[in-house]
Amino acid sequence: MSATFSSLFGQTKPVIAMLHLPALPGTPFYQHSTAAIIAHVLAEAALYQKAGVHALMLENMHDVPYLNGKVGPEITALMGIIAHEVKQATKIPCGIQILAGANCAALAVAKAAGLDFIRAEGFVFAHVADEGLIQADAGVLLRYRKQISAESVLVFTDIKKKHSSHALTADVNLAETAKAATFFRSDGLIVTGSSTGVAASINDLQAVKKSSTLPLLIGSGITIQNIGSYYPLADAFIVGSYFKKHGHWANTVDDERVHRFMEKVGELAV
Repeated sequence: MSATFSSLFGQTKPVIAMLHLPALPGTPFYQHSTAAIIAHVLAEAALYQKAGVHALMLENMHDVPYLNGKVGPEITALMGIIAHEVKQATKIPCGIQILAGANCAALAVAKAAGLDFIRAEGFVFAHVADEGLIQADAGVLLRYRKQISAESVLVFTDIKKKHSSHALTADVNLAETAKAATFFRSDGLIVTGSSTGVAASINDLQAVKKSSTLPLLIGSGITIQNIGSYYPLADAFIVGSYFKKHGHWANTVDDERVHRFMEKVGELAV
């Protein structure tokens, strides 16, 4: 595990909780004022922090259907404001993902808001997602990071990401994809299940661990029931759906579920 990863989180196996922002301006389900959106996100961030989560990650999950590789300036601007507010309020490690595959926009927000990491899809190898063909952007993204002096912002990258077909790269297995992302200077590798809330394959995790020395993050499907099995295999856990009421990503945060989960993580860490 990189020293930068360890020093950022201050934990050997951090739990990164998802802040799914309400639908933002210009998207089909937008209905709240800017003030209401910010208040909602800050309230959920406070719940997470009180429960002891180690880090937060913002995502425009409710902006369906997503654009491919870009968002409007109204999205980037508001996400920057919200991100800054969350970081200032919590003072814990914070990251961002802007769907779908708007990685340079996410990096710009992270730089402006003082965030610590981004989650990037489509870092290496093209694939076909819900939004269409996602082209690899490692070269563009890391050059942009250099240009805006954002080298302190870590880039965690999905490999063989969820909600996607990987028929184009069927002859390149997960281990080889992990090697490519490592070679292209990713700061951490994210392995997921096939879709939101679906658990990752233990065999997949083991294959990635053998092929790369980068930090390994599990990006979907973590629950209080399976965290014990996954805990020895990964370096971090991104948790969204399980922390919501009834375990569904679109619902609000369930304070009791978060507290019970973090108590379980505390027991595993001993």
